[in-house]
Amino acid sequence: MSIKPFAITIVLLVSAAATPGVMAQSISAGQQAYAQCIACHATSAANGVGPGLQGIVGRASASQPGFRYSPAMKRVKLTWDEKTLDAYVQNPQAVVPGNLMPYSGLADAKQRADLIAYLATLK
Repeated sequence: MSIKPFAITIVLLVSAAATPGVMAQSISAGQQAYAQCIACHATSAANGVGPGLQGIVGRASASQPGFRYSPAMKRVKLTWDEKTLDAYVQNPQAVVPGNLMPYSGLADAKQRADLIAYLATLK
């Protein structure tokens, strides 16, 4: 008995869909989610109201040259990896109490995953 490639594909798709926490990220959807950030954050290294986001994934918190960080952000010692970014974008005040980012958070886990996938492309 041989298994056809089509059957394997269906099994993989079904098992991925049934696995909690597994979701495919969409960079284009993440770019759309970034529309909420654009008023304060550039996709380049340029600072505005908020620090530039180029190279954010893997960067240490409060380390963007030339940006004036809040005392709260200066105190925390975070690395902006996917897990930390996910928690911060979901609820910035819970992760860094007293930070000055005027954003209440993004509740949708899929949108956060897509946004982080997009941010990872900003090298």
